[in-house]
Amino acid sequence: MSRAINVLGIETSCDETSAAVVRDGREVLSNIVASQMDIHEAYGGVVPEVASRQHVLAILPTIQRALTTAGVGWEDISCIAPTRGPGLIGALLVGLNAAKGIAFARHLPLVGVNHLEGHIYANWLIGAHIEFPTVCLIVSGAHTDLVLMTDHNTYQLLGRTLDDAAGEAFDKVARILGLGYPGGPAIQKLAAQGDPSKLKLPRAWLEGTYDFSFSGLKTAVLRVVERLDETSDLTRADVAASFQESVVDVLVTKTKRAAEEFGVRQVLLAGGVAANALLRSEMDRRIGRPVIYPPLSLCTDNAAMIAAAGYYRFMRGDRSGLDLDATANLPLA
Repeated sequence: MSRAINVLGIETSCDETSAAVVRDGREVLSNIVASQMDIHEAYGGVVPEVASRQHVLAILPTIQRALTTAGVGWEDISCIAPTRGPGLIGALLVGLNAAKGIAFARHLPLVGVNHLEGHIYANWLIGAHIEFPTVCLIVSGAHTDLVLMTDHNTYQLLGRTLDDAAGEAFDKVARILGLGYPGGPAIQKLAAQGDPSKLKLPRAWLEGTYDFSFSGLKTAVLRVVERLDETSDLTRADVAASFQESVVDVLVTKTKRAAEEFGVRQVLLAGGVAANALLRSEMDRRIGRPVIYPPLSLCTDNAAMIAAAGYYRFMRGDRSGLDLDATANLPLA
């Protein structure tokens, strides 16, 4: 009987310090997340220097807790898989350097992982049977990418945002509407009380491409909110509902078109915005083939998804040297 491959994943790309142990790329033995949300909420967004300092404080206790929760020792770990980018450079360096130190001290292989690839591989942690090729929509706070995945760790970038990512747009519109941080959950909650048909907001289709643009939509919301007054029958909830519907419409329409063009049998959804209920329901309703997406706990940043991606890279022979560096704008494809 072959020995199980236990991968220790480490994720510090933004404001979550996370460590996880994943067995054979699919079984989550532990997934510990030390959140900084309460700290950054007071600023209305993530403060990079504050995030880095919190990672320094939390990284070693989080790793130890991941091992303890998984019920494994260092002798049971097959490799270390840290996030190497994209993300906040100071935050990335904390997790990456911790991983390199452990790999050196414990004589363990090191496999650097792209954060976006981690989001994709969250879908391998739910027991789903995934066939290649497949189209994946990655929607997170800083990224909106549409990719064709032809094999494990093999991608073709079809389109991406040219300005604001969908998650950034949610955060900025939430700020315009006087809501809290993070913007995604706040917009979704308020939108549930509104009527999207009361306001028709623009959609940037960028015809002939799979690219996205949400900055114009954000500006349109700002202009509407500036004109809201007590005599108008349009409410902030209506604005939130219309904004959410506009973003989701563009995301789903372009994903559906890509799925049809490339003849895939299923579609993957990944990233923090993949937690949005309207996006999930519209993908299920309109795509015309099975849509696979992770549970809410695996949509936001976590180390289990990084460990899963690291497993498939490890199994194909990928290894990183101790000179591996963090890259803030690391591309996926």
